[in-house]
Amino acid sequence: MNKPNLKQSSLRSVALFEGAKGLLVLLTTLALFRYIHADWQAMADKIVRHFHLDPTGKYPHILLTMAANITQPKILALGAGAIAYVAIRFAEAYGLWHNRRWAIILGIVSSGIYLPFEINELIARQSLLSMLILTLNIVVIIVLWLGRPKKL
Repeated sequence: MNKPNLKQSSLRSVALFEGAKGLLVLLTTLALFRYIHADWQAMADKIVRHFHLDPTGKYPHILLTMAANITQPKILALGAGAIAYVAIRFAEAYGLWHNRRWAIILGIVSSGIYLPFEINELIARQSLLSMLILTLNIVVIIVLWLGRPKKL
């Protein structure tokens, strides 16, 4: 069995990262579907009361407003979008693991498409999390670019 070289190891690291993102969204989606028939408004009220939050505060108000507007069709649409995202992440992870050209292109495009939004978020709200997410995304793009076949 051949030991992976640095290029393969780098692509496999990105594959694991992308697969982990897909798995996280899949688990979140399954949890969402588990509570599809729940009373979201009652749950949001309970959370706000449990943490002794002011319901008129900015974030508790956003949570309560969102919970009041949740409907089963909206949850199903959100779930369908999440499943599509998961499928793309898992396909990309598989392709990167097996050093497929299409997966490298997909990875560069799907990571690059977020850059303007992440830069805008960092400018609007300078935080460690925003900086970390932008940095990770740039590192992924660089690893994929360096790992690409010379003729794309």
